[in-house]
Amino acid sequence: MAQTSPANVSSQQTFWQDRTVFVTGASGLVGSWVLKRLLALGADVVCLLRDWVPQSELVREKLLERVKIVRGDVCDQQILERVLGEYEVESVIHLAAQTIVGVANRNPAGTFETNIRGTWTLLEAARVSPTVKQIVIASSDKAYGDQPNLPYNEQSPLQGRHPYDVSKSCADLLAHAYATTYQLPLCITRCGNFYGGGDLNWNRIVPGTIRSVLRGKRPVIRSDGRYLRDYLYVEDAADAYTLLVERLAQCPELRGEAFNFSNEQPMTVIELVEKILTLMGSSLEPEIRNEATHEIRDQYLSARKAREVLGWQPLYGFEEGLKRTVQWYEAFFEIPEIQRQRSEGLDPCEMPIPGPGDSI
Repeated sequence: MAQTSPANVSSQQTFWQDRTVFVTGASGLVGSWVLKRLLALGADVVCLLRDWVPQSELVREKLLERVKIVRGDVCDQQILERVLGEYEVESVIHLAAQTIVGVANRNPAGTFETNIRGTWTLLEAARVSPTVKQIVIASSDKAYGDQPNLPYNEQSPLQGRHPYDVSKSCADLLAHAYATTYQLPLCITRCGNFYGGGDLNWNRIVPGTIRSVLRGKRPVIRSDGRYLRDYLYVEDAADAYTLLVERLAQCPELRGEAFNFSNEQPMTVIELVEKILTLMGSSLEPEIRNEATHEIRDQYLSARKAREVLGWQPLYGFEEGLKRTVQWYEAFFEIPEIQRQRSEGLDPCEMPIPGPGDSI
């Protein structure tokens, strides 16, 4: 596992200390961890919340008690302008989005509303703000659509075809338009598939598989299991977002640039599920349903630009990130036997998970 040097931590804390940061999408998987990181660095955080999710990391870790909360929708122009103005926001991290591909296929209008309109609303509010100095806009690897050449780099065209992919392509292009036309000081992130503790979307493969194993049930793979993806641990994502704000402050010429973030270890869905099963000591066989539609077959990213230009690298190896994720869900579900093992200094990840007939 790569470690952050004390000098780098000190430099980060100097930059973030008392800096007013506005975070949208704070109750989501990435948003919760970004908030946690910002608070650890001493930032003064303002977050926009639309929905109340008691099980979220934001609530469970009592992070809300340490931030300023604005209730509202990212598509509300007046609210965004008021927040940026009244709180004299210096940095913005825009994470609010509808992030589930299946939901986008079933409800494209709602996805377009949040992902596209929400982005231009935020950008327009930032454009008229006299205090905003850095903005990071969360796009996605899905903004590239389906490309013939792998891995995708930042020069690959944005050509989403299905609702979710199109929404991210559009948001990405809007960010470029505001950076080019209005010199808005922003950068764009395009990340691989996020995983980590706090993801409550059980249709996603990592939390869904872990929950199934903890309950003694066969994990479900919606596709044929051979779709190829790369993954990014959520704490590495939080580090990437804060680092990008810092680099943009140091190098204004980065305005309008996009950066891929990935662990650069593509694997099939079956390989990922098998890694989780092995880590959790489970002999369960996955149920492969082959039901996935309107999804890109093979997609993974090169993070070379982020490594060379930003000096970024993941803080955690894939195995370490996955182990930390499993531990989060063990605590979340409060499995008594696992908690007992941990209190006795044993490692539950190295012990077999009881089957459905066993009591835990």
